[in-house]
Amino acid sequence: MTDPAMPFQAHDHHACTHAALAEAERLAKVRGVRLTPVRRRTLEILLESHRAMGAYDVLDRLAAEGYGRQPPVAYRALEFLVEHGLAHRVQLLNAFAACMDPAHDHQPAFLICRACNRIAEAPAETVRAALQLAAADTGFVVERLSVEATGLCPACQEAA
Repeated sequence: MTDPAMPFQAHDHHACTHAALAEAERLAKVRGVRLTPVRRRTLEILLESHRAMGAYDVLDRLAAEGYGRQPPVAYRALEFLVEHGLAHRVQLLNAFAACMDPAHDHQPAFLICRACNRIAEAPAETVRAALQLAAADTGFVVERLSVEATGLCPACQEAA
């Protein structure tokens, strides 16, 4: 997994975006799926700022660039990206974020800055294991888990 703190730190965002797009194209080819122009552009939009975006925000950007204004345009592209592990749905924000580690099947914890809305993926295996253990004590089987935490990133803590 890439450095989970990266979205909250100064980094070469152009290189970050370029690497993520190259990996998405590689994975699409390996998986035998098409990263169509609208799917690729949707991923590029999600990669722009390490922030989650609502479907209608993505749709507005796509429409402004000539991809059409019908909601299914954005929803289909976003669903494809999520289905193929190139993006995640962030339930708390009712939004989508580009996956920063699409080569590995994972369910990260999302760290969401409440001030700047930047989002980072963090490993969540220990949280998942603890919850599965607690659930097992009740006879419950966890099938899917979404971990989302809000707080302040280092830059917003410093500014506060």
